[in-house]
Amino acid sequence: MEQPDPYKDFTNRLKLLASKYPDLITTTLSNIFTMRLIGNKTHGDLAEIAIAEFINQYMYDFRSIHVGKDLYRAKSRVEDITIINEVTKVEFPVSLKAYGDGPLQLSTDKYSRMFPRLQKESAKVTSKETIATIFNDPAFEEFSHINVLPLIYDEKKQRCNILVFDYERARKQTARIVREDEGRGRKHPVYRFYDGAGDYVCEVRYGGASANALQRGLWTNTKNGLKYFDSVTSGWIDYSHNKILVQLFSHALVSSSAGHKSALEKIREDIVRLKKIAGIRK
Repeated sequence: MEQPDPYKDFTNRLKLLASKYPDLITTTLSNIFTMRLIGNKTHGDLAEIAIAEFINQYMYDFRSIHVGKDLYRAKSRVEDITIINEVTKVEFPVSLKAYGDGPLQLSTDKYSRMFPRLQKESAKVTSKETIATIFNDPAFEEFSHINVLPLIYDEKKQRCNILVFDYERARKQTARIVREDEGRGRKHPVYRFYDGAGDYVCEVRYGGASANALQRGLWTNTKNGLKYFDSVTSGWIDYSHNKILVQLFSHALVSSSAGHKSALEKIREDIVRLKKIAGIRK
């Protein structure tokens, strides 16, 4: 019997947990996006350790390890946290993305193989056989094996969503690949993938020497390609800023480790309280 994809199994379990205990995920996401009050990019790094700890505290069949930046840079694959299934003992890497609602980078295509592969085809590909050949090409080998967990936020409406791109559905439904050379605010060409209904699926951006990390790789759009996402939170959830958390950080930075230890004990007691309320025994 074919074994389920370990990452898909994890996101299904996370979705189940979020549906049973919505307050836990809402509290965690609120705390993560509160970090934008400190700095526009602060929430991204802290999301990695927050989600890793969320898994350790509340998902009893899984354990998570925050990889860390130095180790991350040394690795050949995209990875922010490592997740271990405690039942099967299978380990798999996950990349955390904390993005606003809109363009979402799924892969930097580190070795710049996708765009050159598409350049070998005509500017418009509609043949099912050719599209299948492209997806089966080694250049697109990672297309179905990128474990990206996107935490999407809409700051104006103060709502958030955990949207996981469905690579399998995207691959099956792609009916047309088109090269587009011009666009608003874009100086490099892109190859856009569309389904049979003409709806946007994803895109491969330019990957030449003059392109930076945000101008290349595999991208999608949480607004335009929503039908190719699965919402772990079962839709948008409202969040609020936790300004007490900002005060906690500011005070912690000017206090000693003795004070941190005392505060940590209180926080651990609160996590135990939250588990009891939710009926989680981990």
